[in-house]
Amino acid sequence: MDIMEVMKARHSVRQYKDQPLENSVKQRLEEEVRACNMESGLHIQLITGEPHAFAGFMAHYGKFRGVTDYIALIGKKGAKLEEGCGYYGERLVLLAQELGLNTCWVATTYSKTKSAYEVREGEKLCCVIALGYGETQGVPHKVKTIEELCSVDGTMPQWFRKGMEAAQLAPTAMNQQKFCFHLKDDKVTATTKRGFYTKMDLGIARYHFEAVTGRKVLSPGRQQ
Repeated sequence: MDIMEVMKARHSVRQYKDQPLENSVKQRLEEEVRACNMESGLHIQLITGEPHAFAGFMAHYGKFRGVTDYIALIGKKGAKLEEGCGYYGERLVLLAQELGLNTCWVATTYSKTKSAYEVREGEKLCCVIALGYGETQGVPHKVKTIEELCSVDGTMPQWFRKGMEAAQLAPTAMNQQKFCFHLKDDKVTATTKRGFYTKMDLGIARYHFEAVTGRKVLSPGRQQ
């Protein structure tokens, strides 16, 4: 399964089976978490066998069930934190999908369980990613057209369209898709409108675009 097929297969799932992660799956995720942290300077952590974060009222309100494993997206406070968490969090989400797991980005409907992970001085927990073996595979979310999500100076090349097809599939808070990719002089930049978690959404979309095209994308949180 290539990366685009993984993106197409991955949908948000909120109900999970009572089934612990296989050791080989857990080990592969931990390896990738370490790689992401080394590359980004983030402090992402994989939490397993921890039922409290999704046991309270907020999780019930969010229709979560059976979540005992999740990824805590943590890093140093700053303007680049949310976009970085989105970018590297989605890298882990797509790996989880390849490994036979299901996932869901969770911004508010969970309880912070400080004993389960480490938040150092000057750091912040941005959000978590629920994961496990889903009771279903989820359903596709509504997406905007490629033309609504980008601007191109001239004719759109095929590689850019492929990148936009990937960005189209990127999960965003409340399916808002407020990001926009711009192509000019063979250089790709990405921006986002204001709103809840739009910086994180931009990071997720940027990872999708780069993973498919191999082209770097400049954004407010990532300059040359």
